Amino acid sequence: MNIFMIGGTGLLGCEAATQLIKMGHKVTSVALPPLPEGAPIPEEMDIQFGDINKKSDEEIEKMLEGNDVFIFAAGVDERVEFPAPVMDYYYKFNIAPLERIFPLCKKAGVKRAVVLGSYFAYLSKSRPDMRLTQKNPYFKSRMIQEDVCKAACDENFSCAVLELPYIFGTQPGRKPVWTILIEQIEMMDSLPFTLYPKGGTAMLTCRQVGQAIAGAAVKEGNGFEAIPISMYNMKWDKFLKIVYAARGMGNDRKIVGVPPWMMKMGMIKVAKDYKKRGIDSGMDPFNLPDIMDLDLFINNEYTKALGVEEDDIEAAITDSIEVSVASYNGTVKLLEMKGE
Repeated sequence: MNIFMIGGTGLLGCEAATQLIKMGHKVTSVALPPLPEGAPIPEEMDIQFGDINKKSDEEIEKMLEGNDVFIFAAGVDERVEFPAPVMDYYYKFNIAPLERIFPLCKKAGVKRAVVLGSYFAYLSKSRPDMRLTQKNPYFKSRMIQEDVCKAACDENFSCAVLELPYIFGTQPGRKPVWTILIEQIEMMDSLPFTLYPKGGTAMLTCRQVGQAIAGAAVKEGNGFEAIPISMYNMKWDKFLKIVYAARGMGNDRKIVGVPPWMMKMGMIKVAKDYKKRGIDSGMDPFNLPDIMDLDLFINNEYTKALGVEEDDIEAAITDSIEVSVASYNGTVKLLEMKGE
């Protein structure tokens, strides 16, 4: 098959391109320069440099012609900060490109699309009682994104949204998103313990995400499908022990689970900081403790059905944290994540 991808040189898109090329498929990607230094971007991938948002509809349609599958491996998540109103930025990076490109895909004869979404959409649907889309712009934006994907489907065009959880692993030359965690927990380094929520999260490695994308791309599908993705479920206390070991602080750090009300007290300072810096958070700081108190776990049967194989999640977490620490300390210069 011929596959056109937005974001093929990013952390996840690069892994997907590698998998697809190994399977014998041709991959073309449009990407913004510069490329991260040392990144293992497959030589076989045809990279067209430029900002696709600045190309005309005719130019994009021509790029799409002859392709069977379109993959959207771009966009931003809730950890990227924006000024108010944050929904404008989520629309710009995660929704508007699909509204524009899906009709062009159909005109060019593309039959299928794979879009990288969020497991917060999965949570929103499974826990309507929590009213998450009303409280958190990021949750709302991911649900709108899925609605756009669903509306685009017809008898000649199918779309799979991969509802991705937390992802670990690095791409040489690119800054990980986990520097924010280092900043958060560093404040408690002087204490004999770390206070953190009691819940847990689904997760997988970036290599496994690449396999999931490839599996979804070649899968025969009719209409719309939202696939919750996970390979491992881990409680926060176990995760943090791996994080502290990666920071060189040993693997026996005491983690004390705190109830949501206690974390909300700490969020008062966070909310004041957002206001001072003019940041409009995609996550309500006072709703986040309730979310992190959940065991946001996902059965890995859906992911395995896409051909995803076992990987070393602890090694991937360690790699992510070590690079994040180096970035946070300023000892390495890395490319920031881009949304476009």
